[in-house]
Amino acid sequence: MLENIDVTLINWSRAQFALTAMFHWLFVPLTLGLAFIIAFMETIYYKTGDLEWKRITKFWMKIFGINFAIGVATGLILEFEFGTNWSNYSWFVGDIFGAPLAIEGIMAFFLESTFVAVMFFGWGKVSKRFHLTATWLTAIGANLSALWILVANAWMQNPVGMKFNPETARNEMVNFWEVLLSNSAVNKFLHTATSGYVLAAVFVVGISCWFLLKKRHILFAKRSIIVASVFGIISSIMLIGTGDGSARDVAQTQPMKFAAMESLYEGQTQAPLIAIGLFGSSHDDPMHRGSEQDFLMKIEIPNMLSYMAFLKVDAFVPGIKDLVLGNEAQGIMSYKEKIRRGYEAQQTLKAFKAAKKKDSAEYERLLAKFNDQEWGDNYFKYFGYGNYYDPDPEQLELNAFKIVPPISLSFYAFHIMVGLGMHFLLLFMVVLWLTLKNKIENKRFILYTALWTIPLAYIASQAGWIVAEVGRQPWVIQDLMSTMTAVSKIDSSAVIITFWLFAVTFVALAIAEVRIMLKQITKGPKEGGNN
Repeated sequence: MLENIDVTLINWSRAQFALTAMFHWLFVPLTLGLAFIIAFMETIYYKTGDLEWKRITKFWMKIFGINFAIGVATGLILEFEFGTNWSNYSWFVGDIFGAPLAIEGIMAFFLESTFVAVMFFGWGKVSKRFHLTATWLTAIGANLSALWILVANAWMQNPVGMKFNPETARNEMVNFWEVLLSNSAVNKFLHTATSGYVLAAVFVVGISCWFLLKKRHILFAKRSIIVASVFGIISSIMLIGTGDGSARDVAQTQPMKFAAMESLYEGQTQAPLIAIGLFGSSHDDPMHRGSEQDFLMKIEIPNMLSYMAFLKVDAFVPGIKDLVLGNEAQGIMSYKEKIRRGYEAQQTLKAFKAAKKKDSAEYERLLAKFNDQEWGDNYFKYFGYGNYYDPDPEQLELNAFKIVPPISLSFYAFHIMVGLGMHFLLLFMVVLWLTLKNKIENKRFILYTALWTIPLAYIASQAGWIVAEVGRQPWVIQDLMSTMTAVSKIDSSAVIITFWLFAVTFVALAIAEVRIMLKQITKGPKEGGNN
């Protein structure tokens, strides 16, 4: 069933969406975190009346505005791509994916865009209290926008609160609150949002340290460092907690992704966590049938992977081979069996469509089948696996090994993200302590470290999304729809052309933003509080 797939179309569609998403995410996290940092700074100004805090607030507000405008532009393109390049996906998900996006547009976007105007242009035109309220509502609105997008993404990772309607061949929402408040959605939002807070804190600390290196705006820089580093420490602690919750959720809902994150081929009890690892050679062959990857070096924490996944040091963590080949002793179904069951579910849907026109008795029987919870849990649950079915047993086994994400990329992205997260927390604590002790301006190594940590924050942010999206391949909706069936039936040349058009546009936007930001940063905050 794989021979008629247009691989070129799939690969270029994936590349285009990845390009748009990664450029969009260059702007979003700074918006999420900087909005709250600005709100805290303005709150201090409101409480103290100190015009220096107003000057600080207005400077960072300019940086926020530049970033916000370009983030909106890339986000609109991203949403349009669901209809142009992924129309089969858009149809299959029904209102489940559309509802959160609609709420995002109606409530969060309008809340954010309404009050952002007051925040930027309301100085001296509205009361200090109303202006402060507008700033806080802008920050809340920005994060509400992210909430609904991330709820939709979490549903793709763990589809809950829905029921498949065979009449329309679409999934329909039956429990909005289950979609909104599932463990996957809560962890996805909290972890992603706090990662944005950490990035923004790193950004503010790094730019402030640049001012100290240049011996300019010393009071401005030190006050900015104090607010951002305190915000960064709190956010980093939250990030660690939400990351732990996210990893546990992945272990239970996406065990293959979890195994890929740790390059765990053979399942283990008391499984160790690889804190640091470097592959000497890779066995990421197309069928993923190699033995465990050879590590040039690795540092392990005993029992930690088992505890991370199931809160038990002696818990069994399934490996890649357990999931593909099955493990009867651990109650793990093989991918071949899931493929067979998914194929039966797809054939049942085809028979239902045929019976709808000819045989009312058969139609009612098959409709009852789709409405049966037990049949859904045992067959429809694996609907997407059916696309990998092949009557040839040998080819079926080969296809089963194709349902594995890229191991090396998932492993490195996960460990880079975690390692840099610990670096950020340590940096925040060091710069806060040195600033409070009035020693920070003399520690040039720390100042340069903070400055060059800014690009590392963006790398960590992108690595997190690589783990989330590459780690769940080949699924666009976990177990229900593969990427190859989600694409629109369009000419691949159109996707290739638009890919390069978007690439040029996004690079130009990124260059423009960096140049405008550098110009504003170089100018620095204006003297006086009424600029």
